[in-house]
Amino acid sequence: MKHRRGFNPLGRMAAHRKALHRSMVTSLFRHERIRTTKAKALEVRRTAEKMITRAKEDTVHNRRIVSSRLFDEGIVAKLFNDIAKRMNERKGGYTRIIKLGERSGDAAEEVILELVDYKLDVEGADKKAKKKEAKDTDKKEKSKDKAEKADAE
Repeated sequence: MKHRRGFNPLGRMAAHRKALHRSMVTSLFRHERIRTTKAKALEVRRTAEKMITRAKEDTVHNRRIVSSRLFDEGIVAKLFNDIAKRMNERKGGYTRIIKLGERSGDAAEEVILELVDYKLDVEGADKKAKKKEAKDTDKKEKSKDKAEKADAE
């Protein structure tokens, strides 16, 4: 039975588990999207949502509490100045979990944990595609020029 079990220990000792939580929450706030297992995502989500709720009220006390749980002071600043401002109107539910399926090696269920207002960098992908197309057309034109020169000779 699972009575009075408040969290999933994830099969780790306390120090390892705390370090895992800190690093995963830091990565989530840095990249706003991480890929992990379902069990880890469910635990990290609890921690991240509590931190975002604290960050919505920008006080010295809240900054100290959050920075005691995160590795990077730059990420703390991003959380208070950027992420919390974007989530200001929400009452909760700042993260979402998207299921990806099972990992081929050990059949662990993989998910993407992301902030709700995360947007893919579609413009960056479009620019890369346009550059690639331009590069391909340049190569084709050069090969045509070489073929014409060979025919002329």
